Amino acid sequence: MPVLPGAEPFRHEGGEVGVLLCHGFTGSPQSLRPWARYLAERDLTVALPLLPGHGTRWEDMQVTGWQDWYAEVDRELRALRERCARVFVAGLSMGGALALRLAAKHGDAVSGVVVVNPANRMHGVAQHALPVLRHLVPATKGIASDIAKPLGAELGYDRVPLHAAHSLRTFFRLADGDLPQVTQPLLLLRSPQDHVVPPADSARILGRVSSTDVTEILLEQSYHVATLDHDADRIFAESVAFIGRLAPGSVKEPDAAPGPGSGAGLGEEGTAAGD
Repeated sequence: MPVLPGAEPFRHEGGEVGVLLCHGFTGSPQSLRPWARYLAERDLTVALPLLPGHGTRWEDMQVTGWQDWYAEVDRELRALRERCARVFVAGLSMGGALALRLAAKHGDAVSGVVVVNPANRMHGVAQHALPVLRHLVPATKGIASDIAKPLGAELGYDRVPLHAAHSLRTFFRLADGDLPQVTQPLLLLRSPQDHVVPPADSARILGRVSSTDVTEILLEQSYHVATLDHDADRIFAESVAFIGRLAPGSVKEPDAAPGPGSGAGLGEEGTAAGD
């Protein structure tokens, strides 16, 4: 199946500091594209891959699992390491869990972690029913576009494929077990009003990582997809400040006029929500 317009991966060759961005479950690079462009405009090398099974139709996710999604970001991280002197990992929702596991597994190869409304586990009936329910029902209601901003829209599936959700449940358990191995500086940004991931997930992550350099920021004006919401600019600015503090001299402020550094030619925005 062709990739949906706006769901294309994003890559930008910038300076010697790289950032890997990981999108969320049933989402696409569209939800992080404005963030990616913001980083690229500041001379950072950026990779924002499209995870397998995403960005086409929800049925395509039924034959993918956490091993596929993690393998994709792991490959991207290794490629950035070959190109860059230092690499940071970041993610939204499930992408936050992917970023944290990369940090746990790659150790000093990752210089820092930024997560936005990171997911850590399944909650409610789903966590108990999925092993059986996935054999009876192919999909359930989607979780995309939890955005407070009027007219804000996320390019994600309107259905959640349950085989993939069951695999995600398994991944959360593995990623949670890896959290004590996360020692890198951590910036965690979360929305108190999040209708997809509860605050308990962020609290557990903060309580289990071994990082000593930890910053938590509340995004009071946004819902789950905060990277497309009222607090998006704050997320972008805080992440750049975090990277600049840990890798001095890596961030170059752009000229007043937009230039080619925003990744022109690397894929169209696809939706107004990505602007």
